[in-house]
Amino acid sequence: MSIVMPVYNEAAVIAEVVTSWLQELARLGIDYEFLAYDDGSRDETGRILERLVERQPRLVVTSQANSGHGPTILRGYREARGEWVFQVDSDDEMGPEHFAGLWEQREDYDLLVGRRHRRDSPLARRLIAALSRATVWTLFGRAVTDVNAPYRLMRRSCLAALLSAIPAETFAPNVIISGLAARQGLRVREVWVPHRGRRTGTVSIVKWRLWKAALRAFGQTLAVALRARSRRWH
Repeated sequence: MSIVMPVYNEAAVIAEVVTSWLQELARLGIDYEFLAYDDGSRDETGRILERLVERQPRLVVTSQANSGHGPTILRGYREARGEWVFQVDSDDEMGPEHFAGLWEQREDYDLLVGRRHRRDSPLARRLIAALSRATVWTLFGRAVTDVNAPYRLMRRSCLAALLSAIPAETFAPNVIISGLAARQGLRVREVWVPHRGRRTGTVSIVKWRLWKAALRAFGQTLAVALRARSRRWH
């Protein structure tokens, strides 16, 4: 399995988060590579990750100029080599203690999504989540409810077939992947995973920028849906 983790300004928790995931993967006996992408962090995140690499041979850290959460995830997906690809964020809002619930069911599915349970988010984020879900359901189909969940296990052969339809600069690729999975009829399952609030770190998109980002994501999702529909007609 390849685990893909984008990281930005998480110096206060990144050592704990990465270590807890490595311990859980070892406990489950999984053969894995851990791909952490430091997306231009301005705090001590990069140096902490570098120190972890010295003790963890399966941890691969890539430092890059800031490109955003979505493009970083897509880079990880394209560079992953495992039969399975798991994406999780670095903010510790969804922990490794629930990963086994997805892993144990993998043989029967192509995409397993950790649906956020008891998510306590600001009203604006909840509204945007609802609009994203409605957009995906309308344009693609109803396979996934938590369409942008950052806790998803994907069969790489199926994921690779979807990535060709998603531009590298896409803001919210997981939303589009949820839609394309429905369109392609992939075997999908959602598993409830407890969601806890952010303890530290940086929320990079706030206030009016959040709505601007949501509008951008909507436009990109619509564009992919229209291209997919056009190819089907031709």
